[in-house]
Amino acid sequence: MVAMKTVISLITILFATFIATSSFAQTPSDSPAAATSAVTTATGQPNPQEMMKQMMEMSKLNENHKLLATMDGNWNYTIKLWMNPDPNAPPQQSKGTATRKSIMGGRYSVMDVTGKMQMPGEDGKPKDVQFKGMGIEGYDNAKKKFVASWIDNMGTGIQFSEGTYDPGTKTFTYTSEIEMIPGMKTPVREVIKATDKDHMVLEWYENRGGQDKKTMEINYTRAGKK
Repeated sequence: MVAMKTVISLITILFATFIATSSFAQTPSDSPAAATSAVTTATGQPNPQEMMKQMMEMSKLNENHKLLATMDGNWNYTIKLWMNPDPNAPPQQSKGTATRKSIMGGRYSVMDVTGKMQMPGEDGKPKDVQFKGMGIEGYDNAKKKFVASWIDNMGTGIQFSEGTYDPGTKTFTYTSEIEMIPGMKTPVREVIKATDKDHMVLEWYENRGGQDKKTMEINYTRAGKK
């Protein structure tokens, strides 16, 4: 619905600009080119044809979108969480599954995650609870950056992040900010490395007191592989 409203708004702007261009073109001028130049100078906006051309150019797929699509498929994962304030305490571990697929003609990748994790119960003792999460990734041609969002059943916010890719190390690096407790914002860095076509590793670092601390690691293996 939001995307549809955006397209409709853009078309409305283009139509309005076209009408304005036509109106100016009817005024006396040395040439049509001069009239078009006058409109551009007066409004500070490109002409409708140029706006449409740029919009279509920004919608094209490129190698970055194809790169995300290579990770489509079914995955099994193991996760380690360092949640205990004791630095010598072993990480909490659990397993789950993830499914990635391309949508919108290959412009975005959606990942659905299902697993279990231990959370304190009403009696204070840890108990297994079902974890559900969903992420959307893409490459923004205008920003020239990878972009992502994440939601899960452990909160009510939406995490937005932007990132880059290093082809030499086959590594994505995303940065974002989380606010799990009101007023306490924490910078986050996610490092995702595709070790090969069947294995991925995600490392999650939280900036605490000016220092990055690794609090999560997820190892993905494509379903049916070892």
